[in-house]
Amino acid sequence: LQNNAIQIQNCDGNASGALVIPSSYNGYPVTSIRYKAFNHCSDLVSIAIPDSVTFIDRWTFEDCRSLTSVSIPNSITSIEDGAFLGCISLTSVTIPGSVTSIGYWAFGGCSSLSSVTISNGVTSIKDRAFVGCSSLTSVTIPESVTSLESQAFKGCSNLQSVIIADGVSGIEGGA
Repeated sequence: LQNNAIQIQNCDGNASGALVIPSSYNGYPVTSIRYKAFNHCSDLVSIAIPDSVTFIDRWTFEDCRSLTSVSIPNSITSIEDGAFLGCISLTSVTIPGSVTSIGYWAFGGCSSLSSVTISNGVTSIKDRAFVGCSSLTSVTIPESVTSLESQAFKGCSNLQSVIIADGVSGIEGGA
């Protein structure tokens, strides 16, 4: 409990199956999922995040190797570094327009990720955000993006179509 809100952290590494994070606990809102909260929970299959959560911290779901789906609500404003790094079974993700920044390595090594929807509102896609997403075949960068950092899509060996909306600025070399 911090600032009259619940922050999820240090969860049991044996968590498995479908995870539904509650919007409140003992009358307090659940507002963030903290650093490494569920990392290496290799038997988690799906995660539903409530609208009360605004922040997904660094390495939160790193190496959740069985994770196939995640529901990211419109309340999330940032997906931090390595948040879903190594989630090799994750097949699709929709990043809502409420998210302004996709962190370094946020979806790195998600080798089964074949569909990514980046909504208008995202302004920054950090270095290597989608590195090694070898099943990704197409991506559309919305006009709200002002910073597409280098190697954001490095190692996306099946990427055949990249649509960059008018107005996108700040594309670094090797992006």
